[in-house]
Amino acid sequence: MKKLLSTVLATSLLAVSFTSVHAGGKDPGREVLGPKDGWAAARTENLTGTTGGAAADADHVFTVTNRRELIEALKGDKLTTQENDTPKIIYVRGTIKMNVDEHNQELTAEDYSKGTGYDFEKYLAEYAPEKWGMDEEVYGPLESARAAAQKKQEEQIMVKVGSNTTIIGKGDDAKIIGGGLILDHVQNVIIRNIEFEAPIDYFPQWDPTDGSEGNWNSEYDNISILNGTHHVWIDHNTFSDGAHPDSASGEYFGRPYQQHDGLLDVKNGANYVTVSYNVFQDHDKVTIVGSSDHNGHIDRGKLKVTFHHNHYKNLSQRLPRVRFGEVHVYNNYYEFSKESEYRFDYALGVGVESKIYAENNYFDFDYNVDPSKILKNWKGTSIYEDGSMISGRSKHHRVDLVAAYNRATTDPAQRFNENVGWVPRLYNRIDPTQSVPALVQAQAGAGKLK
Repeated sequence: MKKLLSTVLATSLLAVSFTSVHAGGKDPGREVLGPKDGWAAARTENLTGTTGGAAADADHVFTVTNRRELIEALKGDKLTTQENDTPKIIYVRGTIKMNVDEHNQELTAEDYSKGTGYDFEKYLAEYAPEKWGMDEEVYGPLESARAAAQKKQEEQIMVKVGSNTTIIGKGDDAKIIGGGLILDHVQNVIIRNIEFEAPIDYFPQWDPTDGSEGNWNSEYDNISILNGTHHVWIDHNTFSDGAHPDSASGEYFGRPYQQHDGLLDVKNGANYVTVSYNVFQDHDKVTIVGSSDHNGHIDRGKLKVTFHHNHYKNLSQRLPRVRFGEVHVYNNYYEFSKESEYRFDYALGVGVESKIYAENNYFDFDYNVDPSKILKNWKGTSIYEDGSMISGRSKHHRVDLVAAYNRATTDPAQRFNENVGWVPRLYNRIDPTQSVPALVQAQAGAGKLK
C-alpha cells in the first residue's frame, strides 16, 4: 500500500523541483539555500538556514584563478583560512591546480619526501608480506617517514574554508584538481558549480590486516566536512577521478595501489548538510557519513544529511555509507555500466545506528543485477525505503529493496527493519521515480546553474 500511495501522491505534483531562492538578484554567488531544502535548511539557535557568503560586501567578493589567489581570498586578514569568518563570495574561474608550489609549478612525490627519509622501494622491501607477514599493521622508521611525507602533501593540497563562505564556479568550466577543501569546525558554507578531480595521494599506507589480502589506503577527499561543522550546501558540482583512474596506479603486493580516498565525506559530529544536483562518477569509495563504529559519543544526534537529485555514475560503493545519522536519500539517479572499470559493489551502506530514509531513487544497470545487492549491512539494523525502481536488461520495475535484501539474507539477525524513528520534513517535493533519470541528467553537475 505504501508503494501505491507514494506513486499516486508523487505523480500528482509538478515535474519541476525548486531547490533554492535568490538573495540579491540573479547573481548565483548570492543565492542561498531554500527554506525547506534538506537538512542544511534546519533552523538552529544561531542560524536560520544556510546562506554562505551572501551577505558579503563589495570588498569581500573575489575572483580567483590559482591556488595562491584562492588561499588569499579565504584567509583575508587572518592568520589562517579557517579563522576568517567574514562573509565572502569566491568565484573560481578556469582551472585551479592545488598540487603546485607558490609559483604554480607542479609538485612531485620527491618534493614532498625530501627530508622525511621516505623511500618507496625500501618501503616495499620492508613491508613485503613474505617478510613482514599479514597479521600486524606496519610500523617503524619507514612507516613514520611515509606518514611525514603524506602530511607535507596534505598541508600543500588541502585548504581549510572558514565560516560564512560561498565558493562558486564562474561560467561552465571552473575546476579544482589535485587537492580539496576541508570544512573543520565551521558553519554556513556553500560550494557550487565546480568540477573536482580527486586528489592523488603519493604516499598510500600498506595495511596487511585490512581484509583477507591486505589493502593500500590513502588520504585526502575532494571535500571533507568534519568536527562539528554545520549548515553546508554542496550543490551542482561534479566529482570524479578525472585523468587519473585507479587502473593507472597499478598493483603492489598483489593489491591495487589505491591513491584515492573519498570524494565527499561527512564525519566527526558534522551536521545539517544538503548535497543536491551533483554528479559523482568514475570512483571507488564515494561518500561516508560517520567515520567510525566507535564514535557514537560524538555522532549520535548529529550527521543529519540530505542527498537529493544527484547522479551517481559508474561507482563502486558508499553512495552513501552511513553510521549514526538521520540521512534522507531521495530522487537520486544511480547509473552503472558493465564496461566501467569501477565495478559496482553496493549503493546504500547501512551502518551502526544509521537511520537512512530512502525515497524514489532510480537504479539503472545495463546488465542484470540482483536487487538484494543495492543495500549492504555494515552492522546496521534499520533502513526505510520506498519507491525505488531498477532498470536492467528488462524494462524498469519497482522493487522493495529492504524485502529483496531480507529474502536473500539467511541469518535473521542480519535482516533489516524499517523503523528508523524519524520522518523527513525538510524537502520541497519528492519527484515521481520515473521522472528521476531525465530530471537529474538535465540539471545535475557543474556548468548547469542557470
